[in-house]
Amino acid sequence: MAPRYVVAGPSEYIAITGWKIRDIKLAKKAFILPGQRYVRVDVSPVNYTFQVQAMSAEKLPFLLPAVFTIGPKVDDDPSLVLYAKLMSPHDMDSNHVNELVQGIIEGETRVLAASMTMEEIFKGTKEFKQEVFDKVQLELNQFGLKIYNANVKQLVDVPGHEYFSYLGQKTQMDAANQAKIDVSEARMKGEIGAKLREGQTTQNAAKIDAETKIIATQRHGDGKKEEIKVHSEVKIFENQKEADVAKANAELMAQKAGWAQSAQLAEVEALKAVALREAELQSEVEKKNAISRTEKLRAEFLSKATVEYDIKVQEANRNLYNNQKEADAILYKKQKQAEATKAEAEATFYSRQQQADAEVYAKKKEAEGIVALAEAQGFYVSTLLKSLDGNYSALRDYMMINSGVYQEMAKINAKAVQGLKPKISVWSSGLGGTGLGGGSGSGGSMKDVAEVYSMLPPLMKTVHDQTGMLPPTWLGTLTDTDTA
Repeated sequence: MAPRYVVAGPSEYIAITGWKIRDIKLAKKAFILPGQRYVRVDVSPVNYTFQVQAMSAEKLPFLLPAVFTIGPKVDDDPSLVLYAKLMSPHDMDSNHVNELVQGIIEGETRVLAASMTMEEIFKGTKEFKQEVFDKVQLELNQFGLKIYNANVKQLVDVPGHEYFSYLGQKTQMDAANQAKIDVSEARMKGEIGAKLREGQTTQNAAKIDAETKIIATQRHGDGKKEEIKVHSEVKIFENQKEADVAKANAELMAQKAGWAQSAQLAEVEALKAVALREAELQSEVEKKNAISRTEKLRAEFLSKATVEYDIKVQEANRNLYNNQKEADAILYKKQKQAEATKAEAEATFYSRQQQADAEVYAKKKEAEGIVALAEAQGFYVSTLLKSLDGNYSALRDYMMINSGVYQEMAKINAKAVQGLKPKISVWSSGLGGTGLGGGSGSGGSMKDVAEVYSMLPPLMKTVHDQTGMLPPTWLGTLTDTDTA
C-alpha cells in the first residue's frame, strides 16, 4: 500500500498504529506508511438521555430522568489515548459508548439511591446530583471521558407506585390545615391581646405607684444592679425559652398526630386498592373530625398556656423591678462608703507624705550645715596653721588652750585629790650659788647631772612619806634628816 497523507476534521483526531509505533499515536494530520493503520476518532461531546430506575432505602422505586453531556478530555493526551483505544474497535455510530455510559450512570445512581431515604433524595436534589456526578466521573476517568454537563430532572413515580402523587396530596392537605390553624391562632391572639392590654394597664399603674414610693431611696443604690439585672434577665430568658419549648412541643405533638394519621391513611389506601374510593371518603370524614377536635384542643390548651405564661412573665418583671430598686439603694450606699474610705486614705497618705518630705528636708539641711561647719573648721585650722608657719605642736597647744582642755584637766585633778590631804614638799637643788664641781655661775657641762642627783634624796623622801615605800638598797638608803 502506498503512503497516504491523512488530515483529521475539526472535531477529529487520527489514531495511528502499526509499524514504528509502539502503542498508539494521535495526530491531526500525518503520513500513513505501509504497515500502519489509522482510525478517525470523533472527540465532540455527545448527549446521553436516560431514565434511571432506582430504589430508595425504604424500598420505594422511582424514575430519575437525566441528561448527561459526555466527551473525551481533549486537553489531556493520556485521556485521548484511552478514548481512542475505547473507540478504535467500534464504529463511531455504534451504541458501544452509549451502553457503557448508561451502565455506569445506572449502577452508580442505584447504589447511591439505596443509601438514602426518599425524603433525603427529594429535599437534597442538588447534593444528590453532585454525588451522582462525582461517582460517575470517577468511573469515566478510566476511559478518558469527561462529564461536561449533567442535568437531573424531577423525580417521577414508577407506574403502580404513586408515592409522589400521594405526597403532593398530603402537601395540599397540610397547607389547608395550616390555613385553618392560622385563622384559629389569629382569633386566639386577638383575645389574648385584649387580656394582655388590660394586664399591662394594671401593671403600669402598679409600677407608677411603686416608683412613687421608692423615689426617695432610688439614689442610694447603684451597687449590684448589673449583677442582679443579668441574673434576672437570664431567669426571664430561661422562662421564655421554657415556654417556647412547651409551645413547640405542643405543636409538634399535634403535627405528629397529623403525620401519623396521614401515614396510616396512605397505608390503608395502598393496601386496600379495591375499596379505594370508599376508604378515601371514610378517611376524609375521620380526618376532618380529628382536625376539628385537634383545633379545639389546641386552642384551649394554647390559650391556657399563653395566659399562664403572661402571668408568670408579669410576676417575674415585678420581682425584677423590686430587686433592681433594692440593689440600686445598696449599691449607692456601698459606693458612698467606698468614696469616703478612699478620701480618708488619700488624706492620710497626703499627711504622711508631707511629714516625710519635711523630715527629708530637715535631714538634708542638717547635712548641709554639717558640711558647711566642717568646711569652716577646715578653713579655720588651715588659717591658724598658716599663721603659725606650719608648727603643728604650737597649733595643738593653741587649740587645747582655746578649747579649755587644760582648765578642764586642772578641774578634774582638783576633784581627784579633794579630801585626800596630801603632803606637799617643795624642794630645790640648792645649787643656786655653788654648783657640783665647785664652779660658780652657769656651772659648766656637769650642771645638769648634778641637778638630777641633787633631786633624788628629796624625791625618795617624799615617796616614802606618802606611800611608805623604801628605795632599793642599790639606789641608796634614807637617813633621818630631822635628827641630824
